[in-house]
Amino acid sequence: MRPEKADIVADLSEKLNRSPFMLVTDYQRMKVDQFSELRNRLAPAGAEVRVVKNSFLRRAMSGSGLPDVAEQLSGQTAIVMGEKDVAPVAKILKTFAAEFKVAALKIGVVDKSVLSTKDVEALAELPSRDVLLAQLLGLLLSPMSQLARLLNEPGASLARLLNAKAEKEGKPAEAAA
Repeated sequence: MRPEKADIVADLSEKLNRSPFMLVTDYQRMKVDQFSELRNRLAPAGAEVRVVKNSFLRRAMSGSGLPDVAEQLSGQTAIVMGEKDVAPVAKILKTFAAEFKVAALKIGVVDKSVLSTKDVEALAELPSRDVLLAQLLGLLLSPMSQLARLLNEPGASLARLLNAKAEKEGKPAEAAA
């Protein structure tokens, strides 16, 4: 392999090692302005899209210890990589593909596990990380707040009972306390 090509593969391999995910798309029917639009949409999510030769991608993936997906690598291939969470990126790709009817997703690799197109679309349906963390926090706090209410209830019942007795006897509630 020529040194220029080896440098390209080494650079791609380094980026694959840094990225927790890689999504492989087919960009065959995509025009230049659509490709630029995809890049602009992915940038705020901390992701980038690159056009790569399939042979370079195979070599870089084997050098990075990623699973062999050579059978899915055919045609014109673009990869999406990032250093943040995969769910917002998958959501962007899904809405872009639906909007422009291009950029068909081939496969995804997340944490060195191969995901099918359906799996990546399921990732796109997930709520954002912040929403999931808030839901988890609510789930964790629910038993504690129920316990606090349970422990508080005998004292509150006694206070209501004393208040009712004081009102029945005709005394003001403050006098009973």
